[in-house]
Amino acid sequence: MKHFTPADILLPKKDFETWSVVACDQYTSEPDYWHDVEAIVGDKPSALNIILPEIYLSSDNSPRIEKINATMQEYLDNGVFETYENSMIYVERASNNTVRRGVVGLIDLEDYDYHKGSTALIRATEATVLERIPPRVQIRKDAPLEMPHILLLIDDPALSVIEPLSGKKGDFKPAYSFDLMKNGGHIDGFFLPEAAQEAVQNALEALIADKDDKLLFAVGDGNHSLATAKECYNASKNPLARYALVEIVNIHDKSIEFEPIYRVLFDIDKEDFLSKFIAHTEALGADSTQHFEVIDKNGSAELDVKATAKLPVGTLQSFIDEYMKDNPDVRIDYIHGTDVTRSLCQKDNTLGFIFEGMGKDELFPAIVADGSLPRKTFSMGHAEDKRYYIEARKIK
Repeated sequence: MKHFTPADILLPKKDFETWSVVACDQYTSEPDYWHDVEAIVGDKPSALNIILPEIYLSSDNSPRIEKINATMQEYLDNGVFETYENSMIYVERASNNTVRRGVVGLIDLEDYDYHKGSTALIRATEATVLERIPPRVQIRKDAPLEMPHILLLIDDPALSVIEPLSGKKGDFKPAYSFDLMKNGGHIDGFFLPEAAQEAVQNALEALIADKDDKLLFAVGDGNHSLATAKECYNASKNPLARYALVEIVNIHDKSIEFEPIYRVLFDIDKEDFLSKFIAHTEALGADSTQHFEVIDKNGSAELDVKATAKLPVGTLQSFIDEYMKDNPDVRIDYIHGTDVTRSLCQKDNTLGFIFEGMGKDELFPAIVADGSLPRKTFSMGHAEDKRYYIEARKIK
């Protein structure tokens, strides 16, 4: 049985530049971004009209969702799409002076489980926030189409699955080639012939052939969208809905960088927190130690504690979660960059933590060891680097 398969992929017949927009969960505090997108799209068919940008989520999304589903059906009825049966698409995405390579195809949702401690073939990298799923279910449950912004990661240090396709792309039929709007860079897609599809499938199976833990795909982006697809399939058992269209990428691709996300606590009693954190790790930790730089308005100090998780961020976040249950006035923010972290900690009753980030070779072992990573463990690039919607697939 193959765990990544071709799909009947729908692509717009024209106007890719206005069709393709960035993932709906980006720029959620920047309405001007989405207003610009609306102006660029105008009255042309666009993915914008069949997604719900999260900046527009409200207590009652039903009018927007009804319009989205109606527009999907209108696009199907009016010949907006061309159907490419039994297809996989090799993708090269150029942005910020790098090229990310991937392959678009189908995964079986029976192989996916987002719950912590899962041993499924496809697992979440970070804790799934269950409250974020119901609004997405409302969008998908009656939708005739899906469009992915999901990126699944594979752990392929030998570059055996995706990278060999680059040298052969001159022999592949082009699927699209265009500039993505709003500083998204350039993207090229190529249809894989049957032999290349089989090569990808065989190389994927070889990645887990000799491993006791059969973790093949870890969700890099779009975990809540994939969890939504799983919930809708569980409710309907519709055979088309059993599968989800995704792009697979290799964490060892040079374009992918893992950046740590630091923690800053506000309205915190520093001495109380640190003394309890140290006692907690002394009681539950292993013999190995993990290092933190602790920052407040008076400067910084070094702190070594016993490890309670495979990664420093796991040791810290698990205690923060417990501490905040007993101290509900404490607030937390998740910060990119050491300079911003230090700046925020100049305020009274504020405490920041800087720690070593996760290496690419640590991701899969950490998921196997700890079940999933704490939320906001790492970032995979800036907002404009996230996946744009291009391909679609019928799910009804």
